[in-house]
Amino acid sequence: MSSILTYLTASLLYGIAGWYFWKALHTAAPALHMDGTKAEPNVKLQQFVMLVPLALHGAVLYQLVFMDDMLSFGVGNAISTIVWLTALIYWSSGFFTSLRELQNLVAPISAIAAIAVLIPLILPSVHPLAHAGMTAFKAHLLTAMLAYSLFIIAALHAMLMMLLERRLHHSLVSLIFVQLPPLLVMDKMLFRIVWVGFVLLSLTLLSGVVFSEELFGQSVPFTHKSIFGFISWGIFAALLAGRHLYGWRGRTAIRWMLAGFIALILSYIGSKFVLEIVLSR
Repeated sequence: MSSILTYLTASLLYGIAGWYFWKALHTAAPALHMDGTKAEPNVKLQQFVMLVPLALHGAVLYQLVFMDDMLSFGVGNAISTIVWLTALIYWSSGFFTSLRELQNLVAPISAIAAIAVLIPLILPSVHPLAHAGMTAFKAHLLTAMLAYSLFIIAALHAMLMMLLERRLHHSLVSLIFVQLPPLLVMDKMLFRIVWVGFVLLSLTLLSGVVFSEELFGQSVPFTHKSIFGFISWGIFAALLAGRHLYGWRGRTAIRWMLAGFIALILSYIGSKFVLEIVLSR
């Protein structure tokens, strides 16, 4: 019962944090100082409001994933971990002035995290992984989760750019779009995120090949997971090459970005869902 209450508490705190950020977003526009300058939000309070559910969610995940010498990383724990890392990265952006506009997206991320923290209750892990005591294996898993989280952020960023481009043609624009950086700035931010995510994805695939050879004595099998993993890597490599050689931006870049993200989701989360939920393996 206490563990269930911990999940529910974390979910509730995420909901409160999301409500706080949403309220702060909608009251920011008319808030002015006496001299007419814009009143800045209480950044320290915003950081603390989000820190509490993040810390509780992280503690819950640590207890769930690391079980004695085994690693419990089923589809529920995987989704919860990826969303937690995504929320953590967004929260961390508030410490940097140049990225502070991204705090406008913390409200929807908090709503997603409020659901994600409960997913392990619905989809518990039933097949713990071996080799959990190996530091290299943990590093491989952490690198993979960070890559997924960064590409989730990149996908959200790309979709937001697409919506922002469409909204520019309308006279009424939502506050969440008004307070975002210009499209060119967001375009540069998108490719910085993709570059970091691509490096982490490359390390994940490379370390996966090494683990397959050393632990199982065979090269990477041509499974659903590996095939879509390398397809996503190829799409992101093509995107970065197109950017460097042909200056891809806008809709072209966004389409390639989303195609790579879909392939990546099908690679890991999709394969785990089919194996654990559909086939019960």
